[in-house]
Amino acid sequence: MRYLSTRASSPDTAERKRFCEILLEGLAPDGGLYLPEQYPQVGTATLQKWRGLPYADLAFEVLSLYIDDIPAADLKAICRKTYTEAVFGTKEIVPLKKLENGLYLESLSNGPTLAFKDMAMQLLGNLFEYELARRGEELNILGATSGDTGSAAEYAMRGKQGVRVFMLSPNGRMSPFQQAQMFSLQDANIHNLAVEGVFDDCQDIVKAVSNDLDFKRRYKIGTVNSINWARLMAQVVYYFAGYFQATKSNTEKVSFAVPSGNFGNVCAGHVARMMGLPIQQLVVATNENDVLDEFFRTGVYRVRGSADTHETSSPSMDISKASNFERFVFDLLGRDGAKARTLFHDQLSSQGSFDLSGDAAFALAAQRYGFVSGKSTHADRLATIRDTYQRFDTLIDTHTADGLKVAREHLQPGVPMIVLETALPIKFAETIEEALGQTPPRPARFEGIEALPKRVKVLPADAAVVKRHIAENTG
Repeated sequence: MRYLSTRASSPDTAERKRFCEILLEGLAPDGGLYLPEQYPQVGTATLQKWRGLPYADLAFEVLSLYIDDIPAADLKAICRKTYTEAVFGTKEIVPLKKLENGLYLESLSNGPTLAFKDMAMQLLGNLFEYELARRGEELNILGATSGDTGSAAEYAMRGKQGVRVFMLSPNGRMSPFQQAQMFSLQDANIHNLAVEGVFDDCQDIVKAVSNDLDFKRRYKIGTVNSINWARLMAQVVYYFAGYFQATKSNTEKVSFAVPSGNFGNVCAGHVARMMGLPIQQLVVATNENDVLDEFFRTGVYRVRGSADTHETSSPSMDISKASNFERFVFDLLGRDGAKARTLFHDQLSSQGSFDLSGDAAFALAAQRYGFVSGKSTHADRLATIRDTYQRFDTLIDTHTADGLKVAREHLQPGVPMIVLETALPIKFAETIEEALGQTPPRPARFEGIEALPKRVKVLPADAAVVKRHIAENTG
């Protein structure tokens, strides 16, 4: 299995890389994102073989289709070390909860930081440690977070040999619980940098640093954002796990509704569907920052500036520039790297938008790839949280509420709809209290976390300042 950039100018001349090379690299040197040369195909016989496997073994089967430069025994050991009941709370790892006929929640938030990002990040931490030890090298991870990626990355990497984490977050824009989860960590290899701006400013800095190839090589910069293919690949596994729990035979179809900001979570669903998992629809649910919903409705992808990025009660989706979206558009355009480069490098930087409404490929987003979309507002979130608690005795967080609200708009008879749950409600307690008049339950290990000493540095939204900080804290 080899990997190419979404901006590869020619299939013949583009540089191809193996998995362990891109594991530590993040963005491609041309600024594109890595994807496999082709998606491995999974037929009915393979689905039958996988049905009933423990999650760790299912992960090994899926990942081994994409990784051929780690010995199979080592990869299986890494998967079994990662996906345990001790770490994720249940034997199923991602148990499915039925709300009513045809509507399910897939629980992805039972890991160490109570968010779905743990599903991939715990694996990534173990893969990084394994590969760095094998090479005798170190890695400085640079990441950006709107809330959950940061804590998931830090909890996965804390104490890991050969790894430092520099995590950018928008100053004051995360929930108090999310901030406390990150900033209370005192590990020497964890560096929290609160940027004076919004998430997109943080993401732009990560890309700017990654595109400075000399700096990237000198300071061995890697990424854990979903621009890293390994993270997205790990997320593919829980689509298969949810499908097997919701169906009895491998001829049935299901749909997935996914709360979406940076397009990584639902892009993993796209990959699963391309592999042959019988997915009818991929439902993209946004909040008031509805850049993705606007695209799937109109064909126009229009990023917003910081001033026009709304601060909402589902803050992890307060994103107006979905970095993973380029992977899907690359597929949508028939894997035309030159066209993807024109859209994402040239037009977005000069015009702030591009328009595919007149392109014949746009119709394929729904027809061939199954994408539909919708948006949810603060009032919708409150109503969905109340309704789900009152009717099903189930407490959901604000982002999952966005997913559930939009999922109901796309239900189809005879096709189970699986809503991906993204975080536990305690992470967004203020809105839960507004909706229900009560505080959501808090795992004992997080009691009093907001009062712990904080280790964080506030910096301006300036890539040069961030690079200086990395240089001063490396070595």
